[in-house]
Amino acid sequence: MTYILSFIVAFGVAVIAGQVLIPLLRRLKAGQSIRADGPTWHMSKQGTPTMGGLMFILAMGTAVFVAGWDLTAQGQYNHIAVFLFALVFGVIGFIDDFQKLRHHANEGLTASQKFLLQLAASVAFTVILRQTGYLTPDLYIPFLDIEIVGIPWVAYMVFASFVMVATVNAVNLTDGIDGLATGVTIPVALFYLAVSAWYGRADLTIASAALAGGLSAFLVYNFHPAKVFMGDTGSLFLGGAVCGMAFALNIPLVIPVIGLVYVLEVLSDIIQVVYFKKTGGKRFFRMAPLHHHLEMGGWSEVKLFCVFSGGTLILCALAFLGVMNRYPM
Repeated sequence: MTYILSFIVAFGVAVIAGQVLIPLLRRLKAGQSIRADGPTWHMSKQGTPTMGGLMFILAMGTAVFVAGWDLTAQGQYNHIAVFLFALVFGVIGFIDDFQKLRHHANEGLTASQKFLLQLAASVAFTVILRQTGYLTPDLYIPFLDIEIVGIPWVAYMVFASFVMVATVNAVNLTDGIDGLATGVTIPVALFYLAVSAWYGRADLTIASAALAGGLSAFLVYNFHPAKVFMGDTGSLFLGGAVCGMAFALNIPLVIPVIGLVYVLEVLSDIIQVVYFKKTGGKRFFRMAPLHHHLEMGGWSEVKLFCVFSGGTLILCALAFLGVMNRYPM
């Protein structure tokens, strides 16, 4: 079973990479700058190495190449396409992280620069999936087991680009405390592994198993207290992988279910900003996004990790029931 090999390779590569990368990042003084307006107790994390996402990016790339060698030789490339799509977002994140480190600040690329780069990547990936025949202008609705057929391609492209950019930034926003984005995304990767196997998509079982393996190893270093942060390099890559797998499987509407934590995080941020402006400076939440609000209410980082990750695992199990009848075994 190639997906088992993929998981093992990714896990091993990420563990080894961590032993090399973390000391290197410390020597390069690639430390995280902590937001001044964040929780005061987070200031103790100032200087923790960032850009640790390179560990699971390297791990997933290696596993996809090794475990997917035979499939690639047979002309199947979707496991590679998903990885490269996520990698483009990882590169955007790397540029952002590099700018932050270069200027010793918490701001890198401008919002407009990140948006345009993410939009270009989303459009390109949608076109590639369409050309390979895996993406149709039909929209499958989980749980109801119905499909909206024949959506105009332009309208579908707008929809797809919106979902991709929104998902990537929502995952990025979730990466605010030790291990949170990692712990929430592991069940999502396992969900994609189960669905890919159920649908008979061996290429995507390799990609999803590689993602799960790399993240599982990264959690060894990223769990509280974190020895390294993934940075925008890692969180944007994860966002790309999450939405890339959904579109490669042609089930994008499952994202709000398996990624409910991502959705709640970004909604809390939007609500906070809108409420602040409308009320002349009042706050709806103690602090946004949601995980900071709960932290300010007394939740520990470990409790947040367990509740959010455990909740995502339950949602992923329910989501599997919602899509399993599309292509029954």
